Amino acid sequence: MNLKLKSIKWLVCLFAAALLIAAPITQANQQLEKMSQDKSQWVMPGRDYSLTRHSELDQITTANAKNLHVAWTMSTGTLRGHEGQPLVVGDMMYFESAYPNYIYAVNLNDIGRIVWKFEPPKNPNAPSVACCDVVNRGVSYAEGKILASVLDGHIYALDARSGKVLWTAVNADPMKGQTVTAAPVVIKDKVIIGVSGGEYGVLGYLSAFDLNTGKLLWRAYSAGSDEGLLFDPQKTIDANYQKPVGKNSSLTTWSGDQWKLGGGTTWGWYSYDPKLNLLYYGTGNPGTWNPSQRPGDNKWSMSIIARNPDTGVAAWAFQMTPHDGWDYDGVNENILFEATVHGQTRPALAHFDRNGYAYVLDRRNGKLLAVHKYDPTVNWATAIDPVTGKPTVDPAKMTKSDVNVKNICPAAEGDKDEQPASYDPVSRLFYIPTNHICMDYQAFDVKYKAGFPFVGAILNMYPASPDVRGRLIAFDPISGQTKWAINDKFQDWSGVLTTAGGVAFYGTLDGWFRAVDMRNGKILYQMHCPSGIIGNPITFMHKHKQYVAVLTGVGGWAAIGLAAGLTKSSEGLGAVGLTATLGDYTNLGGTLMVFSL
Repeated sequence: MNLKLKSIKWLVCLFAAALLIAAPITQANQQLEKMSQDKSQWVMPGRDYSLTRHSELDQITTANAKNLHVAWTMSTGTLRGHEGQPLVVGDMMYFESAYPNYIYAVNLNDIGRIVWKFEPPKNPNAPSVACCDVVNRGVSYAEGKILASVLDGHIYALDARSGKVLWTAVNADPMKGQTVTAAPVVIKDKVIIGVSGGEYGVLGYLSAFDLNTGKLLWRAYSAGSDEGLLFDPQKTIDANYQKPVGKNSSLTTWSGDQWKLGGGTTWGWYSYDPKLNLLYYGTGNPGTWNPSQRPGDNKWSMSIIARNPDTGVAAWAFQMTPHDGWDYDGVNENILFEATVHGQTRPALAHFDRNGYAYVLDRRNGKLLAVHKYDPTVNWATAIDPVTGKPTVDPAKMTKSDVNVKNICPAAEGDKDEQPASYDPVSRLFYIPTNHICMDYQAFDVKYKAGFPFVGAILNMYPASPDVRGRLIAFDPISGQTKWAINDKFQDWSGVLTTAGGVAFYGTLDGWFRAVDMRNGKILYQMHCPSGIIGNPITFMHKHKQYVAVLTGVGGWAAIGLAAGLTKSSEGLGAVGLTATLGDYTNLGGTLMVFSL
């Protein structure tokens, strides 16, 4: 078959698949939407499909938060970093530990009793290729099933009542450097999940599995051919320029077959707009970290992509950091909200990128509505085009082979990594856990070998201000105004929870769990937990009492030195020196902490 005929055949199949949108499909998300409106529960990782992490519970207020105390605790049985959050479905709580990925069901009517514990088979090859600790970002729920990913790439559907395995699927191969750390999202009849491994030459992809059988239904890659990307050259929009992407929009931005060795892994968070029927997620760094080895914009790494979850076909794609030379992964969450810009209200998403800029996009077509720095030290770019979103890179901060480029802000961990922000619809502010860090970056040539690191850079990271590595901020991404900030000694790697009681909750890397007045940032309550916090707080109501829960257990990239016993400053992809003194304040150990009045 010639290439032209093959292309026509593929497009016919693509359009036929798109027509299936109107066909009857199991609507698991309708059940989840309804359940997420019950403020007593927490049924999705980000609370809702919009990833707002905001609760309408208001029993805990700015007046009584000082009376919070520990209601109960539970060990997770593992020592490494806990980046996820529990779910509360009815009278049951579900959560997943770091590797070896124990999954627990706890009866809230009988605290201390573990209803079931699932222990997946251990794969010794997986931890060795987990670049930034053996973390996991939580389980999902739908139609009586707990959906879980584990480090070696297996996806499990478990009976929520018994923990029985209903099906298993494979989404990664550690022998190729692939792992899975993200929390899946359930949309209609599909379980959607990405892949990790950008530091091992892994080409990123997003996979959709059948909720009832585990069968792979579609897979969309982050770079390569239009067929692999699931891009329609005439209908998928290049959101930077508001026009069709055209043929081979990715292949023309890479040199030769370089795209096969690491383009945009997808290990962050996934949001969904049921009205538009669009799924939103970000893609990570291109491989290698040495930009001299991969000339071009390297599309569609470092991008936000919107897809039809029924077919996987992309509606639009917006690239934030073309030809990345700093490891500014674009995987951070896309929070859906209604934005008023120039007097007009539009369905929008807010994305606080690793590169230090806050992007507000029209979620219908990816059009840029606003862009501002959310940390004042950002210097890798001198400006972002307010129409196209293209950065004007400072040549002095562009990395290249065999040159040690000094004082780049932010560092590779970004001004925010995966630690999720929260949106309060009353104040219309975002409450963002951030990093406040810079770096020196020396790139060098590197060769690819499957399952081995494919980095090509030596980094050293350090605080952007004396003894300040993290800031919790209240931020308006439309105006670019920071309303208030709390400075912290270490990176704020915990997620944020906001509530209708006017109280926000977050944790610090050195172990403080805090309740904060959302109006002014005043700390209303704090407790030093057994280990540093990189998990995400949730809140729920049980027997007429409001509780707040968080997984503690220091680790992740932010604390990889402590987690993995590394001591050389440039180890851990440059992160170890940044937190060299963290062990003076906290230690390893996973614990579920639950608070109440």
